[in-house]
Amino acid sequence: MKVLIVEDEKDLRETIATSLAKEHFVIETAKDFYSASEKMEIYDYDCILLDIMLPNGSGLQLLEQLKKQGKAGNVIIISAKNSLYDKLKGLELGADDYLTKPFHIAELNARIKAVLRRQKMDGKSTIETANIVLDIKDRTFSVNKKNIPLNRKEFDILNYFLFNKNRLVTKAALAEHVWGDYIDKMDNYDFIYYQIKNLRKKLSESKAEIEIEAVYGIGYKLVENEIT
Repeated sequence: MKVLIVEDEKDLRETIATSLAKEHFVIETAKDFYSASEKMEIYDYDCILLDIMLPNGSGLQLLEQLKKQGKAGNVIIISAKNSLYDKLKGLELGADDYLTKPFHIAELNARIKAVLRRQKMDGKSTIETANIVLDIKDRTFSVNKKNIPLNRKEFDILNYFLFNKNRLVTKAALAEHVWGDYIDKMDNYDFIYYQIKNLRKKLSESKAEIEIEAVYGIGYKLVENEIT
């Protein structure tokens, strides 16, 4: 996944870039209107993080440019301006979301993934693989059409794994995505182990044809595991 960060504040731009690189995104950056305009015209991006107040121009002008090029999808405005006009204008021009500075990086990561999920799901509210169905809207999980109760964290963990099926998910990335701001208060990742242990038990007992594999010392990977 390729992300363009359009932000004139160097420290914030580098902080966002470092965080997203840990999530295995391909990162490009632009610090002013002209460099952003040039990159948007030449390249396609899975997501664009767009500041409104930029040297030499406005992020809203860039949105208009994207709209004319048919590339206005998957844009998240990140701006210190919290006026209703800017928010409505940005959404009208095709932005998918609006985040006001200052914000927690974990929240930005969650917003990016939400935008990418909507793109990947193409308007659908369910994830279906093997013999399981996860309903994002109703927050239900079923195996062979039988409802399997999950607590809130188990649901969020499974949701994250399904969107990263067959990909290595580090403990740090999982913790930041599911626990967000509260992760800073944790001394270790033992709490993740217990949640995943319970989730694995439910998957096994319900005969779900998916499995969460442990990758020693790093994290986990969700794979299909057909049961015969």
